[in-house]
Amino acid sequence: MKESETIEAGREIVPPFDTPLGKVGMAICFDLRFPEIALRMKRQGAEVLLYPSAFMPTTGKAHWHALLRARAIENECYVIAAAQVGAHNEKRSSYGHSIFISPWGEVMAELEGPEEKKRRGDEWEPEIITADIDLDVAYRMRKELPLERRT
Repeated sequence: MKESETIEAGREIVPPFDTPLGKVGMAICFDLRFPEIALRMKRQGAEVLLYPSAFMPTTGKAHWHALLRARAIENECYVIAAAQVGAHNEKRSSYGHSIFISPWGEVMAELEGPEEKKRRGDEWEPEIITADIDLDVAYRMRKELPLERRT
């Protein structure tokens, strides 16, 4: 899609904000490729990282899980990525696979993408997923496996 030709980069990283879930850091799908953004949010107290996204099917298959799991592991945060799914028009479709990932990098819950549903002959319908988030897990990990950065 070469979004860089039509979308301007942001000028700042929005600091994490308090929610009933915990302190949440939020970025968008392209930001997922830059570990420095997530690290900055963790240093500002983020316990959960959110990545609403619209990955293309090709990059989604190759990078979606790897990047999300890396952000969870290296920052010892929960990662939640709500993902657009399916065809939007004749030129654009999204990979889907909304997902919850633990600070250990484990997939806690995930929705299928359009290809999996199509293989089974299922019709696509809007779906939601949920997962239990226990911030004590993240705190224990940070204590038992401290990841101090030198930069």
